[in-house]
Amino acid sequence: MKNKKIVILGSTGSIGRNVLKVAASFPERFTVVGLAAGWNIDLLCQQIEAFSPRLVSVAEKGEALKLKNLLSPASQTEVVWGQAGNEQVASLQEADMVVSAIVGAAGLLPTFAAIRSGKDIALANKETLVMAGRLIMEEVIKQQVRLLPIDSEHSAIAQALEAGRKEDVARIILTASGGPFLDLDQDGLWKVTPDQALHHPNWDMGRKISIDSATLMNKGLEVIEAHWLFDVGLERIEVLVHPQSIVHSLVEFVDGSVVAQLGIPDMRVPISYALSYPERLETGLSRLNLTECSNLSFFKPDITRFPALQTAYKACRAGGCLPAVLNAANEFAVGAFLDGKLKFPEISKVVAETMTRIDYMEDTDIETILKADQLARIEAAEVLRDMEKQAIGAD
Repeated sequence: MKNKKIVILGSTGSIGRNVLKVAASFPERFTVVGLAAGWNIDLLCQQIEAFSPRLVSVAEKGEALKLKNLLSPASQTEVVWGQAGNEQVASLQEADMVVSAIVGAAGLLPTFAAIRSGKDIALANKETLVMAGRLIMEEVIKQQVRLLPIDSEHSAIAQALEAGRKEDVARIILTASGGPFLDLDQDGLWKVTPDQALHHPNWDMGRKISIDSATLMNKGLEVIEAHWLFDVGLERIEVLVHPQSIVHSLVEFVDGSVVAQLGIPDMRVPISYALSYPERLETGLSRLNLTECSNLSFFKPDITRFPALQTAYKACRAGGCLPAVLNAANEFAVGAFLDGKLKFPEISKVVAETMTRIDYMEDTDIETILKADQLARIEAAEVLRDMEKQAIGAD
């Protein structure tokens, strides 16, 4: 395998940090040429010192000035900022692969820019396919690039699909840990605090995805991602709760064979697979001990306590820009919950109500999708205000 030059969008986040760990373990295979981050300038400075990328992007001009002051005078790294800066890094000429790990809708435009520039994509930003799946996959085909999933579930599906022909797939089964509140009753969910919701039992993840995992919205977003990534109808995509997070997903074929991918819950495994595909790397991580996996359980999700999953299915079935509305409303609601403005069950309520208030829009282009995103955020804020008024009236 030749040395692969990589760009990491979202380098200071959980996925980005793990990508850099993998790259550091295989310096003969990977060279980091570009990084994009937000406001964690101190950590980004450390990453620049360790990897010497040619180009980095930060959130704003002020952060760029701060970073330049922190860097060594001998540093050759160029610093840019903002959305234009992210797209510049994503389109870096010498890059072979772009790791898309910016959280949320902010990852859409730089990922799209990378694809249009002919870069292979290692995708951790599921929102890109949730918001603009049709347009993204059309561009992937047009540019003849690879889109390789980093999400553990989609990596598992991609690996399992290699066991048979696409036309012989009966169904895809996404596994969900169930999050930290799997056994909590409805009354208990109303008392959940942000700190409790951020404590995932199996995975070390960022704040946004941790809350999404707790509500099961993360699994809903993954269903939409799988629909586009693997070109499989929603009726053939199912979700099962698997609390142990050992079986990362499964594919059932028409002959009744079920192929599963198992492994320890460590994101460096799917990351290394995406970076090195079709080869595999000796990661040095601990191996799965099957003698300790005697109690693997699977059951259907409780959509009464966790309605977000069904809401995501509904958005995908409706199509157009509604998945982008779903995603934007969810990002707003998660932020409101973390700020103490919403109760945990109200996250899903805000999303569902926002979807009813936005008129249907065709996903004709990226600009229309971004317009739907902005309208949804405005409407979600209005939904929150209405809920606050109702709460005051009830008192």
